[in-house]
Amino acid sequence: MIIGAHIMIQSRNDKADQAFLTKVLGLSSVDAGNGFLIFGVPPAEVAVHGSDKNDVHEFFFMSDDIAGFVADMKKRNIACTPPANRGWGTLTQLTLPGGGKLGVYQPHHKRPKAVAGKKTKKPAKHVAKKVAKKISKKSTKKNPKLSTRWTTWPSEPRNKSLKPTPTPNPRLPTSRISKKKSATCSSPP
Repeated sequence: MIIGAHIMIQSRNDKADQAFLTKVLGLSSVDAGNGFLIFGVPPAEVAVHGSDKNDVHEFFFMSDDIAGFVADMKKRNIACTPPANRGWGTLTQLTLPGGGKLGVYQPHHKRPKAVAGKKTKKPAKHVAKKVAKKISKKSTKKNPKLSTRWTTWPSEPRNKSLKPTPTPNPRLPTSRISKKKSATCSSPP
């Protein structure tokens, strides 16, 4: 299942563009190794447009105030095109320090709800351990000084007449268990 999107910006000066995304746009990042930064971005959306070519993809940041965004970029000496209303949104393009162009627009179109990534399920063995732990806690709540263990081995046929033999709880000191209540498991034949 889809859990997110990874957007790649190709750059002739990747370090300068990484610094721009960090210092100017204020995006957080993680170092994926050897200084390769991956930036977190706000919720995104994907649109498919008809074209006479395949493998041509565009990336735009979205802003809720394009005029304010352009004014902020100008204060920082970042070159931007004048905002232009395209119907679907008001668009500007800024020039990254590496020389590439990056579109930013204020959408005029409807926006889809963000899709939260689904949590992956834990492997079955973790679930089984969790269930066993719950059962163990319930049985020791009844009599915390004792735990129950079966006297048969898994390979032996199950005999309904056999009952569990109480044994000391290894988590409690044996001095606290009365000798009347303590017993040991019988060994297999």
